[in-house]
Amino acid sequence: MRFISWNVNGLRAVVGKNFYEAFKDLDADIFCLQETKLQKDQIKMDLPGYEEYWNYAIKKGYSGTAVFTRIKPLGVTYGMGIEEHDQEGRLITLEFEDFYFITVYVPNSQDGLKRLDYRMKWEEDFLAYLKKLEEKKPVIFCGDLNVAHQEIDLKNPKSNHHNAGFTDEERGCMTRLLESGFIDTYRYFYPDVKDVYSWWSYRFSARAKNAGWRIDYFITSDSLKDRLKDAKIHTDVMGSDHCPVELEIV
Repeated sequence: MRFISWNVNGLRAVVGKNFYEAFKDLDADIFCLQETKLQKDQIKMDLPGYEEYWNYAIKKGYSGTAVFTRIKPLGVTYGMGIEEHDQEGRLITLEFEDFYFITVYVPNSQDGLKRLDYRMKWEEDFLAYLKKLEEKKPVIFCGDLNVAHQEIDLKNPKSNHHNAGFTDEERGCMTRLLESGFIDTYRYFYPDVKDVYSWWSYRFSARAKNAGWRIDYFITSDSLKDRLKDAKIHTDVMGSDHCPVELEIV
């Protein structure tokens, strides 16, 4: 099975560029989006053979997630059941026979770290949500987690230390998550690979210079380790300031 996750930073713009070509070429069984920036009925997708599930932010033109799946889920839930966190369309959970599958768009701590305290509450509650699901079956989750975990995961770690996405607090949350029984699948396969990123600022020709960050992930329960086949970052796919990331399992 092949899974794809892509922060499209505005789906309507990417559909006007290369979305359908990329969607076809990547040929995923489950294809997830973050930052759709849509309200209900603002777009109609032409994706025959796929079920569609959308979670919209209350605020117009903001956040939002979507999942397109060839495999019909047993059930679908939106958000984590906590009103404080469920206003921005950040989370969709699909239940399948032998695992839960989640796409998530983790809140950005923002300039000046003005949302860092909220981000820490989100991290605590999201980990609790994952562990609760794991009581029933393993979990696969993907999306823009808005954190570069280690120095290897961004081009300029020293100058970005204490900036949103590379604070000690955010990195510590990722460490705790992984230590609680989860696998960063890209690093599982490629522990030492450098200079491969999934997001580049639109400023300063960052993508042309490959001055990027790896902040888009596929993470799985440890119990799925034997099913992991490969993980990829599709740096050649344009259309957004992020590129798609992939997980393949058996």
